[in-house]
Amino acid sequence: MTDYQVDLTNCDREPIHIPGKVQAHGFLVAVDNQFVISYVSENIHAFLPAQAADLLGQKVTTLENLLLQGEETGFISQLLLLGRHTKSFETINPYKVVINGADYNLILSQTGPYFLLEFEPDSTATEVDIHKTIGRSVSEMLAGKQLKQLLDNAAQQVKQLIGYDRIMIYKFLDDGHGEVIAEVKEDHLDPFFGLHYPATDIPKQARDLYKKNLTRIITDVNAESSPILGLAAHGEVKPLDLTCSALRAVSPIHIQYLKNMGVASSFSISLMYRDELWGLIACHNYSPRFINYKAREASKLIGQIISSALEYKQDEANSQKNDQFKAAYNVLSDTLRKGGDIAEAITQHETNILSITDATGAVLVYEDKITTLGQTPDKDDLEALINWLKKNMEDRIYYTHQLPEVYQPAKGFSGMASGILACTLSKEMGELIAWFKPEQLSTVNWAGNPNKPVEVDEHGVVTLSPRRSFDVWQETVRNSSERWTREEIANVLKLRDEVVFAINRQANEIRVLNEKLKQAYEELDTFSFTISHDLRTPLSTIKNYSELLLEANQSLDDDARRILGKVIAGADKLNFLIKEVLNYSRVGRIDLDYTEIDMKALVQEIKNDLVVALNINNLQFEIGETPALYGDQTMVTQVFANLLNNAIKYSAKSNPPKVRVDGKETSSEVIYSISDNGIGIDLNYYNRIFDLFKRMDNVRGYEGTGVGLAIVKRIIEKHNARIWVESELGAGTVFYVAFKRNV
Repeated sequence: MTDYQVDLTNCDREPIHIPGKVQAHGFLVAVDNQFVISYVSENIHAFLPAQAADLLGQKVTTLENLLLQGEETGFISQLLLLGRHTKSFETINPYKVVINGADYNLILSQTGPYFLLEFEPDSTATEVDIHKTIGRSVSEMLAGKQLKQLLDNAAQQVKQLIGYDRIMIYKFLDDGHGEVIAEVKEDHLDPFFGLHYPATDIPKQARDLYKKNLTRIITDVNAESSPILGLAAHGEVKPLDLTCSALRAVSPIHIQYLKNMGVASSFSISLMYRDELWGLIACHNYSPRFINYKAREASKLIGQIISSALEYKQDEANSQKNDQFKAAYNVLSDTLRKGGDIAEAITQHETNILSITDATGAVLVYEDKITTLGQTPDKDDLEALINWLKKNMEDRIYYTHQLPEVYQPAKGFSGMASGILACTLSKEMGELIAWFKPEQLSTVNWAGNPNKPVEVDEHGVVTLSPRRSFDVWQETVRNSSERWTREEIANVLKLRDEVVFAINRQANEIRVLNEKLKQAYEELDTFSFTISHDLRTPLSTIKNYSELLLEANQSLDDDARRILGKVIAGADKLNFLIKEVLNYSRVGRIDLDYTEIDMKALVQEIKNDLVVALNINNLQFEIGETPALYGDQTMVTQVFANLLNNAIKYSAKSNPPKVRVDGKETSSEVIYSISDNGIGIDLNYYNRIFDLFKRMDNVRGYEGTGVGLAIVKRIIEKHNARIWVESELGAGTVFYVAFKRNV
């Protein structure tokens, strides 16, 4: 028999969105676009005088007749038509129906090509009038000034609203495992506060569903789920996607998990932060408990309000430290721009490279010298680590909060350097800066052993099973530091650009190879210009003859015409690329003609041209201050045309697209910003976007060659100016260009 490798990833393979069953307290019917019944839960006979198998293939009017018992039918069809027309069932749900003298809620939703009709009781276990108390509850929750107070208040108010035995605020940590950070419970229950639960307790696919469905109820773990019957297509019944279903049955692994905890029913409310799952309000009851659709929707509203407050308070808590980092970066930037010794500028003042992160130590490797600040490994360990970084850093930046896990010798100095954030200044010369964070030794209290036990059944099949013991299991975490924040990484990237800019400025003044490099650069430039120019004639010939063949030969079959069409399209695409390369080459060949440029007129003209050319609906284009620039009119126009074209293009799918141009004057520069609310740029691509033919993964759906920003960068360098970027995926981008003032 083949051995089966058991690991914790098994949990992530369970297809919980297609369980093929529903919970027993309600029943489900799914109809197709023609309102033909395609799926029915087997337990429908417990609610209506019909068998599931007999309903399959029937029109939805059959179900309406069963519900209305001979009265006027057509109400479900009308509801479905209305929802399909408005593309939403939010204003319809829930629809009240009476079954066997009891009130039921009909909840409608769409999954793929099917409409789900879910029927569940309107009666609810909670005796609280949620609509009367929700305003007061929200006020009580938001009264807490600190984040912890907010979460404690939230747990207390949710318990009063829905009456479950235990209410927990469960926060997901970076590696997917969670911790109970707030709790309200009945007095006789043991506390779970402070306990950690492994990521496999709520695996990835479950967390994904919590992002789509902001509430989830499990009414009775001991009730037998009802199978769903479906119409066969091509000899098989495809599983019905129940991602949006309120009645979706529960994973057998999770059911056993809850039983092992002694929990009979559960309810959860998702807490979101920046569109990601931050945590859950997890509610446990030790006897079966059901709350109806309206109570769940009210709870969802509470979760959304808490999520908004959570985002505000968490951002507020981070802002003070981020402001300190930003102020330190500005000081370093100004110091570097004054010239002088670079190493001294960033290491020998009160504000130094340590000031832009929460690191406790840093090292600068520059011009064959090693300069240390704060707590760092000793000389021999540091030199070995630097050599390892030089060999293993594939990109301009590298960071980890678990250095000893990837570099074994670091275990010897983990106390001061379990975390490292490093950036290269020159890969060829082995120059870099690195920051260190100390080991954060901690004891984690797990709710039982987090390593799920392996079980072997009578057939020898090996599986993972939910743990049975939830007694506190302690683990000491070593060789880890605090994680590096996004702000710290962004500050390091910006400082790296400033240092490299300062190095290049000095290099242009003192390095003897400058003229030879310049000569080689011009020769290469001339070569690329000549090759690109000479390619245009044979390319035009290919296109012209292809067009002649297409027009002159009416007898060509469809395949031949399609092939010729592709040849012509390919020739056009190659011709456009050659033009881009020629533009790139031309920048190096043309001498600059410096004039004072009226930026208001220039930006307005570019805006008018792009609005017509790109034709983006609802575009909001704002022009702020427009101080004059001193530079080559044609090239500066090309810079702003490229940047504004990108800003409009990559924000086109935002609602609405927003683009803003703004300028300001400093004592030595005129700085312009071009901002948008588009798709954004991954932090790791900041230093690649100006490379020739480099494009990010998330722009594959947008036209482009990867030449535009390379041209912009070359023009900026030719003006001895600066360009840099600040961006966040999904939140937009700001490009900055800084030209020297004409004084």
